[in-house]
Amino acid sequence: MSAKTLTLKQLNRTFLARQFLLERHDISPIQAIERLIGLQSQIPNPPYIGLWTRLKNFERDDLTKLMENREVVRAPLIRSTLHIITADDHKKFQSVLQPALDRYLKLYNGKKNLENLDFDKLQRAAKPFLEEQPRTTGDLRQMLLDIEPDGNDMTMASVIRHTMNVVQVPPGGTWGSSSRASYVLAQTYLGDATPSTLEALLHRYLRAFGPASIMDFQAWIGMTSLTSKIKPMMKNLITYQTEDGNTLLDLPDMDIINDNNPAPIRFIPEYDNLLVSHKDRNRIIADDDRKYVFLSSARVLSTILIDGFVGATWKIQREKDVALLKISLFEQQNDHVIEAIDKEGHALIRFIEDSAETYIVEYEVYAD
Repeated sequence: MSAKTLTLKQLNRTFLARQFLLERHDISPIQAIERLIGLQSQIPNPPYIGLWTRLKNFERDDLTKLMENREVVRAPLIRSTLHIITADDHKKFQSVLQPALDRYLKLYNGKKNLENLDFDKLQRAAKPFLEEQPRTTGDLRQMLLDIEPDGNDMTMASVIRHTMNVVQVPPGGTWGSSSRASYVLAQTYLGDATPSTLEALLHRYLRAFGPASIMDFQAWIGMTSLTSKIKPMMKNLITYQTEDGNTLLDLPDMDIINDNNPAPIRFIPEYDNLLVSHKDRNRIIADDDRKYVFLSSARVLSTILIDGFVGATWKIQREKDVALLKISLFEQQNDHVIEAIDKEGHALIRFIEDSAETYIVEYEVYAD
């Protein structure tokens, strides 16, 4: 029997439902972070906005307190990118994700730059240094130069970041903090690991991002050549296919959402995993529109979902007591859509710029 074919809009609506974007959910932030397997956090504020757009009555302190209480941590993890993730999930999945961290260490630094480094020596020096107190990357680079004066301090610090299971400590990563943050060893900060499996992580991925292909999972996790490992796991999964005939995996207990289900306006922050967690991103953004969102240096702009798909970008500018929300539409929208964007946009700008006295929303349309 052939697998059921899912339309693009069914994939879109199902994806949005699993990401808490068809309606705001009345669950705790830590429950949401667990369901989403973390939120990207290259810069501090986007995870807060990502939770605000998904949850009812979310306040900034809700996440900050979780980080201060060590229930949620910020760490280089999925695709070697800074994420906030629950402490429990970090202890479960860091070892599963270590092969991706090893891969990105080589990609970022080049094999030749790593060949002559004594990893054991660097790690032996870094361990007591990081155990003593939280250390910034600058602190770490200087210490490593003291023991290897001829080494490249950035490359040596990258070795530690990618191989020693480190996490950041608050206030690094909290709302309004700078990019300067301090690292400690995860075991020191969180306690012993409780290792899980690749199959468990695949199931969690499908619950948050599925149905999805093996290639999609590889794009999210930052690994390659996983087909032979995943095939034995498929006996516990169901399969669908796309309209193009590609095979998608899913959990048997997960629903597929009807393609006529309405999708509200939603503001998505920079770098949100919504846009980068599939090899085939058509379920959320059209190929022709990617040029508006994905910029050089791997930057991913803040976006707006219109009828479920990315249809605009947004940014906020602050000047004295005036906060301006500037929206750049991919194409002109009707009055009904603009009214919905206005309503959601004014709520967003008040969440982000709560000390402003005047709030303005402006529109433009991208020129072809």
